[in-house]
Amino acid sequence: MTEKKKPKEEKTEKKEKSTVKTKKITQAEFEKKVIKLADEGLTSEKIGEKLRQEGIHSNDFKKKISQILKEKEKYVNPDLKNVEAKLEKIKTHFGSNKQDKRAKREKDRFFSQLRKLKIYHKVE
Repeated sequence: MTEKKKPKEEKTEKKEKSTVKTKKITQAEFEKKVIKLADEGLTSEKIGEKLRQEGIHSNDFKKKISQILKEKEKYVNPDLKNVEAKLEKIKTHFGSNKQDKRAKREKDRFFSQLRKLKIYHKVE
């Protein structure tokens, strides 16, 4: 038996990844920018994403984003915020669709999950 010839692999040129150059800003400017983004309603994760797109990395600074927000009392736990938003959507759906048994069960399930998260994070 003869062996099949393998097709020759074409060499592809490696493209260099385009990286955003990091901007040099002071700690105070970084904190002001974080607080400004928090006032717009962004969570700490979304603030980090937005800053990275601008070329500012939180690792270059002394404090974490969530720590800055906690000091200014603007920190909202993202787990709680997401569950509360989901619960509100289900409540509005169930309000207009009383016959939807699955929505009722989901509403109860998310309410229970929210209660457990509040106990875990010691939030009232």
